[in-house]
Amino acid sequence: MTNASANPTPPDGLSDDIVSDLNHLSPEELRKTIIHAQELLHVREERDPIVEPAPGEDIVSVTEHEGYTEVVKREPCGEDCADCPHGPYLYHVKEQKTPDGGTRTLWTLIGEVYPDDE
Repeated sequence: MTNASANPTPPDGLSDDIVSDLNHLSPEELRKTIIHAQELLHVREERDPIVEPAPGEDIVSVTEHEGYTEVVKREPCGEDCADCPHGPYLYHVKEQKTPDGGTRTLWTLIGEVYPDDE
């Protein structure tokens, strides 16, 4: 345990019970508490959908699975192409936590979807 006078001043609005509990935690318990609090924030905060079409893209389907979102989309190649958009292509999309507590979206190309596969 640490000297109470060395503890930082808690933010306004944090209950005295929580402050007292936190002040008695070991460094390892504090780390686990931070991780759990960040996970709770992630679950409870209103979030934008992770699948948004970019300009020129056509989302064919979105299917939620445990641990990832399956996305089938057609995409432009960026040039003046008469065959655009191309595809459809199958992607697995996941949100990954970043060290600063935020998230980033990872798109993994699985491959082209053929008409019989759609």
